[in-house]
Amino acid sequence: MKPIPKRRDQFHYFLNIQTRWADNDIYGHVNNVTYYSYFDTAANSLLIQHAGFDIRQSPIIGLVVDSACSFFKELTFPDTIEVGVAISKIGQSSLRYELAIFKQHQLEPCAQGHFVHVFVDRETRKSTTIPDAMREALTAYQLNQS
Repeated sequence: MKPIPKRRDQFHYFLNIQTRWADNDIYGHVNNVTYYSYFDTAANSLLIQHAGFDIRQSPIIGLVVDSACSFFKELTFPDTIEVGVAISKIGQSSLRYELAIFKQHQLEPCAQGHFVHVFVDRETRKSTTIPDAMREALTAYQLNQS
């Protein structure tokens, strides 16, 4: 059963990405694994740009423990895409992102999915609580349920 495409207005953060020549596969469209790279880039950009996450110095890191993607329309080089990111759940030590990839200026997504980060201590890799400042900053990006 294919999920219902999310609406553009359900997302409060967008990252523009230019597809690359190497993103296309032998069939002439962006390869399915590349969509996950777009998701990863957008989710981490949100953390860096709006939650003060320092990927090099932070004592915690986010590890992906779950992800999924549903495909609706093909992407090809040289499409410019806009990856929408919303957070559907902020747990004690985890974040669940909802993501959708739109061709520039289009309302219907080409793909959508989710991505779960569990935050762990950088050294011990043991689960750790999301810092309050980060949690507070991310509440502005929670999924619009309307």
